[in-house]
Amino acid sequence: MATTIQISKELQQELVKRKLSERETYEEIIWDLLEDTMELSKATKKDIEESRQQIREGKVHSWEEIKNELRLNV
Repeated sequence: MATTIQISKELQQELVKRKLSERETYEEIIWDLLEDTMELSKATKKDIEESRQQIREGKVHSWEEIKNELRLNV
C-alpha cells in the first residue's frame, strides 16, 4: 500500500540533485540511500571473511605484480 509523506522544499531539492535520470523516482533515491545502512546478507559476510582469510594467507597480488605479469606499461 502506498502512502504519502510531507517533506520540506529543501529536502526535495536535495533529492532532485541525487537523481541519476529524470525518470528516477524519489522512492528509488531513498532506497539507494538506505542500502548503504542495511545489514549485509550472510552470503556477503561469508565472502568478506573468505577474502580476509586469503589476504592473511598472502593469496593476493599487488597491482605492480599484475602489470608486470601481463606486461602492461601503465
